[in-house]
Amino acid sequence: MVPPQLDANHPAFILFRLDEKDASDGFLWILLSWSPDHAHTRQKMLYASTKATFKKEFGASQIKDEYYANLVEEITLAGYKRHLAVEAAPGPLSRQEEEMKEIKESESRVEISVNTKHNTLSALAFPFKQEALAALDLYKTGVSDYVQLAIDIAREEVVLAASGDCSTDQLATKVPEESARYHLFRFKHTHQGDYKESDVFIYSMPGYSVPIKERMMYSSCRNAVVDVIEKTINIPLEKKVEVSSGSELTEDYLQGELHPVVSLNRQKFAKPPGPSRAGNKRITKAPA
Repeated sequence: MVPPQLDANHPAFILFRLDEKDASDGFLWILLSWSPDHAHTRQKMLYASTKATFKKEFGASQIKDEYYANLVEEITLAGYKRHLAVEAAPGPLSRQEEEMKEIKESESRVEISVNTKHNTLSALAFPFKQEALAALDLYKTGVSDYVQLAIDIAREEVVLAASGDCSTDQLATKVPEESARYHLFRFKHTHQGDYKESDVFIYSMPGYSVPIKERMMYSSCRNAVVDVIEKTINIPLEKKVEVSSGSELTEDYLQGELHPVVSLNRQKFAKPPGPSRAGNKRITKAPA
């Protein structure tokens, strides 16, 4: 019944009363701002500028919903239902929010398995290939100092990418620039005169150049891979780090992560200076 009451070339405010009532037992209303495309620009501006005043005079608390329409189809019952459907739909997500959503969804439906025989292990997304488990055993016994693990995206398996001897100077060259990886590195160093060998887990993810699916899989499997290393292979990890480039993995960086410097000379809070005493003093009390 609404469209026949309108002028096709003139804006208008439409108030449609609902059967629903508010706390004060007053009826609630829908405010529809009708502004057809063929209306004069001055008329459109006039209605747009007076809308807030109109709502205030009518009673903004009584208006449950409002929307804008410039086509006749939008002021019908079907048009109003489309408006409600759009309002109920979730808002657009950024690229980062979409990735986080996919990661959370993948984490909620991961399988629990450790190798191709599907031995159970808490929170592991994909099974480990036997070669990867064997390389981790060799690392544990000291035969090798470095293991690199990858995810076979098609088969959804954790596979061995590289293993062997690796020095700190060579570590940066082991990190791929166009794909994600998990690294297990035995960092041989000295600290305060003592020789140490520290097992460090490194998760390398070279930025947003990596496809979303790959980022999702590596992120969701990270904790599970750590569980296999620590609980199944029994390799205690002293530090877990995440880098975007191999150039970050320097001697100083690893030293700083394992042995952070604690400053004992903390700067005391500086009391702010008081108000300036320049100029004549003003009497703040009436003389006796």
